[in-house]
Amino acid sequence: MKPKDAHLRRVIVDFKKLTPEILALLVEKYPYGYDDDQIISFKNAKNELIEAVEVTTEDTKYLVKVSTKLELTMENYDVDDYEDFDDDDPDAVVDPDLEPGAEDEDFS
Repeated sequence: MKPKDAHLRRVIVDFKKLTPEILALLVEKYPYGYDDDQIISFKNAKNELIEAVEVTTEDTKYLVKVSTKLELTMENYDVDDYEDFDDDDPDAVVDPDLEPGAEDEDFS
């Protein structure tokens, strides 16, 4: 028996490829942030451990890599910041300002 979402296209999304649409879906699904039990861990084709959170549209399951930049961007999300951009524009989501000396931790 196939899982009910077996027909969905699966896409792994790094922060650099995050679009306003995916960001809005993340904030809607995780309005108070995500917990450790909502993080999915898996190995990619290069056998690297990846940690991601999941959001789904009608036809696609997105696995968005967990990072400090993602957390900060979700915390500071304002839909008005993206009104001049297309939903699928990866250049719309800009890197947040990290604390001086802080590095972006890719939790994978």
